[in-house]
Amino acid sequence: MEFKDKVVVVTGGAHGIGQSIAEDFKKQGAFVEIIDKVQGNHYVGDIASKETLESFVSYVLDKHGHIDYLINNALPLMLGIDECSYEEFQYALSVGVTAPFYLTKLFKEYFNGDAVIINISSSRDRMSQANTESYTAAKGGISALTHALMMSLSGKVRVNSISPGWIDTHGNTYTGPDAYQQPVGRVGNPEDISSMVLFLCSSKATFINGENICIDGGMTKQMIYHEDGGWHLD
Repeated sequence: MEFKDKVVVVTGGAHGIGQSIAEDFKKQGAFVEIIDKVQGNHYVGDIASKETLESFVSYVLDKHGHIDYLINNALPLMLGIDECSYEEFQYALSVGVTAPFYLTKLFKEYFNGDAVIINISSSRDRMSQANTESYTAAKGGISALTHALMMSLSGKVRVNSISPGWIDTHGNTYTGPDAYQQPVGRVGNPEDISSMVLFLCSSKATFINGENICIDGGMTKQMIYHEDGGWHLD
């Protein structure tokens, strides 16, 4: 197993996409360290806090001495311009952009050879619904941060990002318009993302660097006009 005894850090790894990523690495024999606000058998903390990040990094390094893969997955708040306060917007950026930057900075001298960082962005980094400003800004920020870090860590760490589309993290089965509006005919699931994370961390992806890969069933490639493909504007 390629990931046996590798050290993996997953933020927001207690549920949803992060949990799927963590479980897939564990199945491959990796040592997985999770930080999440949710209580559980992992490091519990809020990554919006500088002190929490520093304490968590010390915990990981005291335990393992190095890191192989950093998966920045934690979700920022999604609030719109009408209801989002200054403090809430700053909090979203702290979780979605500042924490990935600072974790990378703290781990910088401890990445093993062939180390990889994967930032989980969103298809909202290129398209929006109304009243999603805090989340969208954070996801756009981490997409841009990806290629900046790639250049700064060139030759030492590969850095890529993934932009998921609609991913069901609650085990629902979507039918009707929710499913058939997707060009692939279904809503995504966490395994669609975690499988790409492991691929990008593998030896099969060593020439992929600084990229953003959108995994959305083709939704962001649809060109929609009134009465096109059954769509219409009421």
